[in-house]
Amino acid sequence: MGAVKTKRMPRAVREQQMLDAAVQIFGRRGYRAASMDEIAELAGVSKPLVYLYLNSKEDLFTACIRREAAALVDAVRAGVRRDLPADRQLWEGLGAFFTHTGRNPEAWAVLHLQARTHGEPFAAEVTAMREEIVAFVTQLILAAAREAHHDPDLPEREVGGLAEALVGAAESLAAWANTTPGVTARQAAATLMNFAWAGLGDLMVGRRWSPPEEPAETP
Repeated sequence: MGAVKTKRMPRAVREQQMLDAAVQIFGRRGYRAASMDEIAELAGVSKPLVYLYLNSKEDLFTACIRREAAALVDAVRAGVRRDLPADRQLWEGLGAFFTHTGRNPEAWAVLHLQARTHGEPFAAEVTAMREEIVAFVTQLILAAAREAHHDPDLPEREVGGLAEALVGAAESLAAWANTTPGVTARQAAATLMNFAWAGLGDLMVGRRWSPPEEPAETP
């Protein structure tokens, strides 16, 4: 393979091109199978330039995770208008999440599949992103509880568990939507709202589901 000729451009712009190419290759082929040669070729630069800018394959992958994680968190936060009713806020947030993951399937594959299965440093980056989204969803659920009744009695641990469950469901549903032809972001968001909000809505107004009592132990 001959040397790739590159045009002069600002380092920051060139680096983003490399990250764009890396996300595509990592997302499609996986971290182990992806090669720096492929990434350099897709970015239109030489492999030595990729190493010069981003040091190693591990550092390049980490940079991809950090950039895409920040982009996803920003998209979800930007999608929620805090002046809307609680159910609309959750709807807007889910819509923003599924729109972003649907438009960036390789980036979502990097975050949801690749980063979590190739070592603790990579997984830790995704965990930090996930914790930020869970904290944001927790605040949405708390706001919903306050809207439903002025003296909410939902324990903090329970709210945190609800947020964890909702984010986990969204993650799985995004992976399904991205591999199921014809599923739109709006449809994915509506599916999760129908699954989650009916239960959340009852909980917000004090209608709780309780597990059946355990049978008494026989002596």
